[in-house]
Amino acid sequence: MAGTAGDPPMTPEPATICLGCWQNLHMPIPLRGPLSAPFRLFGVRPSRMNPNTCTICEMAFSKIMKARAVTIDATILFADLRGYTTLTQTIAQDGLTSLLDAFYDDCAAAIWRYDGILNKTIGDAVFAIFNFPVRRDDHAVQALLAARQIQRSFRDRHDALVRAIGAGDIEIGIGIGMDSGDTNFGEFGQAHRDLTAVGTVVNRAARAQAAAKSGEILVTTAVRNRTRDMITAASADYTLKGFDQPVTLFPA
Repeated sequence: MAGTAGDPPMTPEPATICLGCWQNLHMPIPLRGPLSAPFRLFGVRPSRMNPNTCTICEMAFSKIMKARAVTIDATILFADLRGYTTLTQTIAQDGLTSLLDAFYDDCAAAIWRYDGILNKTIGDAVFAIFNFPVRRDDHAVQALLAARQIQRSFRDRHDALVRAIGAGDIEIGIGIGMDSGDTNFGEFGQAHRDLTAVGTVVNRAARAQAAAKSGEILVTTAVRNRTRDMITAASADYTLKGFDQPVTLFPA
């Protein structure tokens, strides 16, 4: 793991063919090396959401599935950088840039390592989806492993990062929330089309993230049931915005 503010997070070797196309279409689409050059001429290149998949995967709905959206079983992960808003009022812009770079890099490395896609960066937060286009029966386990790597990587670089950006006594850390279940995934919008996931599972994961403390991962009962003995901490009921009934969450 990274030990200083400038060290990149450790990542496995990148895939040479698109994992999504190979798994779903049995097509060996080259992502890197000489064989990828002809594909680049037609706009086929590594996806920004996961460089081990390609832009064909991003177009799967309109070009291949002939549908705007489908229901998939997925695990949703939200991670938010705690302390960033306070820091915007106290440190220089280059320090904020370094902090966001570290946060995004740690999140991306972990999400991609465990076959998720980094669907969105939203200011000081990220939104990840597991089980598309690379499908895993144990996607909740993979998402939890990614969440733990995010926390571990950021914790390892924390002290050096605080010194480098001049954060002083302001607490910086990451809060993470997760949920699993059927999710509406596809292309939404007319004038501006956006490939993303929507629905109750997404909303619940986002609210779980908002409830998480700095350095904490909170997961729903659905995630707990799918990851079994990976989570042993006692649950608590939380009142989450937008939900009429308390939601049971587990520290993970």
